[in-house]
Amino acid sequence: MDVLQAIILAIIEGITEFLPVSSTGHMIIASSFFGIAQDDFTKLFTIVIQLGTILSVIVLYFKRFFQSLDFYFKLFVAFIPAVIFGLLLGDFIDGLLENPITVAVSLIIGGFLLLKVDEWFGNSEGTEISYLTAFKIGLFQCLAMIPGVSRSGASIVGGMTQKLSRTTAAEFSFFLAIPTMLGATLKKSYDYYKDGFVLSDDQINLLIIGNVVGFFVALIAIKSFIGFLTKHGFKIFGYYRIVAGIAILLIHFFVQKLTII
Repeated sequence: MDVLQAIILAIIEGITEFLPVSSTGHMIIASSFFGIAQDDFTKLFTIVIQLGTILSVIVLYFKRFFQSLDFYFKLFVAFIPAVIFGLLLGDFIDGLLENPITVAVSLIIGGFLLLKVDEWFGNSEGTEISYLTAFKIGLFQCLAMIPGVSRSGASIVGGMTQKLSRTTAAEFSFFLAIPTMLGATLKKSYDYYKDGFVLSDDQINLLIIGNVVGFFVALIAIKSFIGFLTKHGFKIFGYYRIVAGIAILLIHFFVQKLTII
């Protein structure tokens, strides 16, 4: 991986992490085009740069983190399903991460669902999140272990099914990203070192660049997304996912076979 590739991947992460379009899916496809997807450092990079996007949530919603202990307990409850399923299905998930067809199909299916989300749940105006609601949102988030599903999309829709407003569901999804992404980063880093890899100075610099770029891009993406979602809903993201998924399939089968492994 070179500096330009690191910057491009970080921009993709910053834009897509909090949008319902699947950041993991986009980075899998981008890194496969670069021919670096199979590299162990690339796999570590795409996870660790999420720390930068986590920081953007903390900066934008700084005051919200001092509400009450109840707020943190609810985040913990929502985080529990990801821990359980992540530990139980780790190897299976790693296998899915190496398949661009999985990404494409997930994008398309998720796109059709997003076309209907506003019609099904768009009139909800709830703002209070109970412990049970938090846990159910956490279950929805686990769907994003399938590449292409979208962590933010799954958790936002999960909140809307519990009669939360789009804004409330989206903001809780942003907060839930913090323990989820931090946990994924720690696990991936541990696995990387356990497998005997050591970061070089150049790789450390790439991780710093990726986190800084991801942070600033995510700041813009979050603020823009909340305003857009409140006014326009999910349809545009649904259409985008369908087009992107079809494009990936066409490229894979008829132009250039995307090789991940």
